[in-house]
Amino acid sequence: MKIGLRIDVDTLRGTRDGVPALCRLLEAHGIRATFFFSVGPDNMGRHLWRLMRPRFLAKMLRSQAAGLYGWDILLRGTCWPGTIIGKRLGACLRLAAGAGHEMGFHAWDHYTWQAHIEHMPPQAIRASLERGVDLMTTIVGAPPKCSASPGWRCTEAALREKERFPFTFNSDCRGQTVFRPLVASVLLNQPQIPVTLPTFDEVIGRPGVTLETYNDYILALIQPGRLNVFTIHAEVEGIVGRDLFERFVQKAHALGHAFTPLGALLEGTSVIPAGRMALGTIPGRAGWIALQK
Repeated sequence: MKIGLRIDVDTLRGTRDGVPALCRLLEAHGIRATFFFSVGPDNMGRHLWRLMRPRFLAKMLRSQAAGLYGWDILLRGTCWPGTIIGKRLGACLRLAAGAGHEMGFHAWDHYTWQAHIEHMPPQAIRASLERGVDLMTTIVGAPPKCSASPGWRCTEAALREKERFPFTFNSDCRGQTVFRPLVASVLLNQPQIPVTLPTFDEVIGRPGVTLETYNDYILALIQPGRLNVFTIHAEVEGIVGRDLFERFVQKAHALGHAFTPLGALLEGTSVIPAGRMALGTIPGRAGWIALQK
């Protein structure tokens, strides 16, 4: 079975430390994946105000976030402007591109998009996309092939604005099948490849899911005859969880599974059905996300 492998790179630390480590790991196992890069200011520490929300606090405690992500991620950008990731670490993006991985755009400012996208006017969304895509294009020498909204937070306005860019597909939601979004009865051109499997932080610490059982838990969710898309994070599986992820790769290969970039999942697809996205929630993730209806 094919597993679409998506790698989100949200922070300065994830880009600097996680991307090179994952590139080495993937090369050792003959895997190509889709990287989604955040290239603007690293302001992820500003999420700390959400600790006042019980569901977010519970998730942070359950996943032991301080040890998982590191304090330099959890505090970055709280009291000073965040470092522009792409300008500081462009070599890490070129490393992934040179290794043959599919290059996708994640965000200009991951925090701002995730925290405020539902209130951003179209002009602000467009400006954010333009700044990030332009910088990524300058760094890599080619525009990103695809995009993925931070935290699976995507609105109809964001979908419309993405149509202005040369993305061959987007991965903005959680769902079950590849589809083309309908927005106000208008069928958009860019297909969606939704993520189908939970992430590490969504399930670790829940009943029966420990570091020892996590890999088997995820592998048991992979089903034949359906779309299987798995997201890892450079900040987690590329750093503190790197050994755990390598064991996952080894187990998956032993079961006959093959990892592939997301774009390859569209190959041979002549007709992509229409579908809709709606806002909703899923277990283990605080706040709303975009879901395939």
